[in-house]
Amino acid sequence: MTAGDLDRLSVGDLLGALATGAGGLGEAEASGRLRRVGPNEPIARPASQLARRMLAFAASPLVLILLAACVVSAALGDAANATIIASMVVLSGALTLVQTYRSERAAEELRGLVAPTATVLRDGAWSEVPQRDLVPGDVIRLGAGDLVPADARILDERDLHVQQAALTGESLPVEKEARPDAPPDVPLAEREDMVFLGTSVLSGTATAVVVRTGRGTIFGDVSRQLAARPPETEFERGARLFGLLIMRTIFFLVLFVVLVGIVARHDPFESLLFGIALAVGLTPEFLPMITTVTLGAGALRMAKRGVIVKDLSAIENFGSMDILCSDKTNTLTTGEMRVDRSLGPFGDPSRDALRLAALNSAFQTGVRSPLDAAILDREAAEAGWTKVDEVPFDFVRRRLSVIVARGAQRLLVTKGAPEGVLEVCTSAGEGDAPLGASERARALAVFERLSGDGCRVLAVAARPVPLQARYGPEDETALSLAGFVAFLDPPLEGVGAVLASLRRDGIEFKVLTGDNERVARHVCEAIGMDPGAIVLGSDLARVSDAALGALAERTAVFARVSPEQKSRILLALKRRGHVVGYLGDGVNDAPSLHIADVGVSVTDGVDVARDAASVILHEGRLDVIHEGVIDGRKAFGNVVKYLLMGTSSNFGNMLSMAAASVFLPFLPMLPRQILLNNFLYDLAQITIPTDNVDVTFTRKPRRWDIRMIQRFMILIGPISSAYDLLTFVVLLTFLDASPPLFQTGWFVESLATQTLVIFVIRTAGDPWRSRPSLPLAVSAVGVVAAGIVLPFTPAAAVLGFVALPAAYFAFLAAAALTYLGVVEVVKRRVMGGLIA
Repeated sequence: MTAGDLDRLSVGDLLGALATGAGGLGEAEASGRLRRVGPNEPIARPASQLARRMLAFAASPLVLILLAACVVSAALGDAANATIIASMVVLSGALTLVQTYRSERAAEELRGLVAPTATVLRDGAWSEVPQRDLVPGDVIRLGAGDLVPADARILDERDLHVQQAALTGESLPVEKEARPDAPPDVPLAEREDMVFLGTSVLSGTATAVVVRTGRGTIFGDVSRQLAARPPETEFERGARLFGLLIMRTIFFLVLFVVLVGIVARHDPFESLLFGIALAVGLTPEFLPMITTVTLGAGALRMAKRGVIVKDLSAIENFGSMDILCSDKTNTLTTGEMRVDRSLGPFGDPSRDALRLAALNSAFQTGVRSPLDAAILDREAAEAGWTKVDEVPFDFVRRRLSVIVARGAQRLLVTKGAPEGVLEVCTSAGEGDAPLGASERARALAVFERLSGDGCRVLAVAARPVPLQARYGPEDETALSLAGFVAFLDPPLEGVGAVLASLRRDGIEFKVLTGDNERVARHVCEAIGMDPGAIVLGSDLARVSDAALGALAERTAVFARVSPEQKSRILLALKRRGHVVGYLGDGVNDAPSLHIADVGVSVTDGVDVARDAASVILHEGRLDVIHEGVIDGRKAFGNVVKYLLMGTSSNFGNMLSMAAASVFLPFLPMLPRQILLNNFLYDLAQITIPTDNVDVTFTRKPRRWDIRMIQRFMILIGPISSAYDLLTFVVLLTFLDASPPLFQTGWFVESLATQTLVIFVIRTAGDPWRSRPSLPLAVSAVGVVAAGIVLPFTPAAAVLGFVALPAAYFAFLAAAALTYLGVVEVVKRRVMGGLIA
């Protein structure tokens, strides 16, 4: 019989299915079951995944390319380039190592939330046993302050209140009660006759039979999801596809060059070195550094706003995000119940209900709920009253009464669930008007209206009582209904404006909450969001994963959803091509934070949620989410500049080298010159992270567009190659260049055109109106100047350079200017989508 089948049984049938009884198990039987089902741990303690994750990192296409480039550079004596590439790989590896350690630590913290021991009935006697030794069928005892050690069905209880906010997001204590009959068809976490691993007992006592242990519990499912490797994020997917693009290009280009060298009977070793140097020239070895510096600068800016960015790639994912999902409590709302209004019995504004509720809350000694704190925060109890007695809360009456005295006056004040209070009222209002059927219906209508507004509602009633020694439930009769006190968890200040700004910038917002649909609707309307048709968690059980994607796209609010269902929704959206962010702060949010492309938590969230998140907000400042989105888009914009420049210019140069190797009897550029050209070119781009980004680029989500990068490379690269071929003609025909002069002339032209083109490529718009940053302008011009001067320095002989004639520089100026003009025309067609 499956765990789902057990959940639907009555208590009697359940005990039979578990082969146990009210007297619990024997030690021998419990030991046998422990061997069969394993220890009661929410997740097994696996061996560290660090080594496996590092091997997977090393096997990624881009890292393999960089490692090969590092080896080749070292073999050719280019120690500086080899050191830089190796440093980039080590830095990226260190970031992967940190992320893996963080994931493992989150799972460890989940284990730490579970009680180390439990009170169990074995062989007819109560004893303390290690929590990990519990098995299905054990009978356990719970009391105030206990952490629940397993998922269990309640057999008997007395005034049991459980705090399970960590699992469900519900901030109020939950009343639990024993129900012998088969349970209703509701989500497991909403069952009032069950307690769950990792939740805590606030008050009361209970005995319960263990139904699920370890990984079979709700808590274990959350823990298992956290320990698993999260799905590939948009940043990781884009980097992988870009690496594959470069790898394919390099493979075919090197193969072509080597084959041409063999056919042309060039020196085989020189041809091989030339082909490998071409591969290194195409390798974006500065990509990890450019990305890290760009994202690091964004992280520092966000840190000044009180935002901790734990994973730098989250900033770029922020820029790509087009859907942001959130739990409600503590993220959209304050997480603190507040009195919203105090009304008379028939809906008229009145402070009488709140005044009497304050007396009740001040003197009660039972479970002090957040509602009591909200009442006393809003209204102080009247002075002069003293407590005489109390009638505690129970599940049957669903109300609590205190008897207070002032002078000779004694007053019984009752508050509780409106249904429970109304049934003992016979009058209402200040004049104690009779509460007939029609008046009772009017009062219930007020309660239903408040509930429809998403409020928690308490009814308050009172009556004078005579002097007597003790008071009990029998004295709760003929009460006068004073009215209703309504409570709301108010939205965080400014959240509506933040969500409006996100919508303007192309980000949809969705609510995924464990709370009921009425509360969810009220919060959405309070922040200016149209909830539309709300989908319940119970509806999702009948929806396939494929259909869920379309449903999730058109639905703004999901209510009464479990952690597993939240994860299903996020994965469905990701499968539909969306980049998804998630905002949450509880254990129930941890799997969603782990799965999302960008997981955002808050500083007062539980430890597990903070560890599963990649971004943490200080003091719930949601306004920085929008700022983070803009920073992410700017960071991505600067990374794209590097990718477009590197792939197009390098591809053009490599095409030129490959073509020249077919027609020239000598190498068009020496291998060391190729590597120096590539190094100086990359050096000019180190300042790209400082560059300004057009406002038009930040107006909508930005994604890795490998097709656009490939198209840009294929169109702009040949233009660069055409100017290289023009340079070949000028050098050979008009300047009658020797091999050293040819190699020097092409080195300078190649470096100048591919470096200066940054001023055109850095913006999708008009380069005259979009100004580059000063560091970028200085570095680009400085590198070109260095390339021009190099042939006239003592280092020229070592590098194989010779002095260039003055006529060459006139050609260089004309070629560079016309090249930039042609690239500008073609760029407009390729990059037009980046302006919209």
